[in-house]
Amino acid sequence: MNMNEMPFWEKPREKMMKYGVDSLSTAEVLAIILRTGTREKSAVELALELLSMNKRGLRHLVECSPEELRKINGLGDAKICELMAAIELGRRMAALPAQERASIKCSDDIADMFMERLRYKKKEYFKCLLINARGEIIEESDISIGDLTSSASHPREVFANAVRRSAGSVAFVHNHPSGNPEPSSADIEQTKRLCDVGRLLGIPVIDHIIIGDGSYVSMKHLGYLD
Repeated sequence: MNMNEMPFWEKPREKMMKYGVDSLSTAEVLAIILRTGTREKSAVELALELLSMNKRGLRHLVECSPEELRKINGLGDAKICELMAAIELGRRMAALPAQERASIKCSDDIADMFMERLRYKKKEYFKCLLINARGEIIEESDISIGDLTSSASHPREVFANAVRRSAGSVAFVHNHPSGNPEPSSADIEQTKRLCDVGRLLGIPVIDHIIIGDGSYVSMKHLGYLD
């Protein structure tokens, strides 16, 4: 079966775009790098043949020379170069030193990170910080960018990425373009909803910081996270 004959959900590129790269098998990842197969076999089948060259599978492929790869019918110099370049890129990524992650120890840490970034914004930015078990930020994302008075976000969208990344906890931060960080009734209600969802999912909310012009408010300190 060639790639065009495959059902939509079995095509590696379409599958990756719809379900994410984590949904792909090793053969499907290789198939995307190879791009095409031959008249007799699809890119996925060609990838499976590469992986079955040796019982060590992918580990053997990483160590293959161009001469060894040429023994596979359907692998020309162009595909071999693309494959070896991808392997080399992965090797260089693995050799990079671990990047130091910012860590959260208290509300001041969050406020210090975002004060200068958000205090002059003319729109309301609502951000989510995903935090691991060591208190390190593993991801920062924009949940919404609102107008001067609102940036309401549904908890479903807010926690979707936290679940996907297996975050240990989350923190939220948003700014008030007016410069006054005092929470509105909508801020309080939103914080309570987020905390309720976080408790259900086992991903606690450690704080919700509101940034004003040179000052901030911690919803935790105000008692709204209890």
